[in-house]
Amino acid sequence: MTATGALPGPDGRLRCPWGLSAPDYLGYHDEEWGRPVLGDDALFERLSLEAFQSGLSWLTILRRRPAFRAAFDDFKLTAVAAYGPAERARLLADAGIIRNARKIDAVLANARLLATWAPGELTTYLWSFAPAPGPGPRTTADVPAVTEESTALAKGLKKQGVRFVGPTTAYALMQACGLVDDHLVACAARGKGRADRPGEGRGEG
Repeated sequence: MTATGALPGPDGRLRCPWGLSAPDYLGYHDEEWGRPVLGDDALFERLSLEAFQSGLSWLTILRRRPAFRAAFDDFKLTAVAAYGPAERARLLADAGIIRNARKIDAVLANARLLATWAPGELTTYLWSFAPAPGPGPRTTADVPAVTEESTALAKGLKKQGVRFVGPTTAYALMQACGLVDDHLVACAARGKGRADRPGEGRGEG
């Protein structure tokens, strides 16, 4: 793949190229991707959507996110953890989401597990794997798909019993939730929300 630097958007501001590749991406790139996400329900949503994205484009998930939120009670952990056979059947019949039985079962199992954790524990655990900020990527070729931290996070989540999160999915989660800032150096969105980052430092896994 050819390395590409930041490109000017419709307003002339430089952005990561992927943020300009489809109209749906622009707002997500500018206002959400790479911004720190805190709160167990919010992180459970991102964890679940990344699992659904596996093997698909993120654009597919992004366009269906309103339907996902409606189907999964806005990803409230306690609500999803209480789902039984009737809710599972409803999800499998919902054409607005990704009707993949393995992914749906993984999300439901993850909800039941994570609902047993103490409030705030999921947030603390995921953020314990955030690396200290380093030099930003200058081109798309500098953005990794997997890192040492994402491999450790995937291993740690699997050890805890969380399903459907490999090292690549874990890194996508880290990027989306601001554990790392992979906006290109010249991108206007780089560094936004940095002051909102919780404590830094890599987790043990």
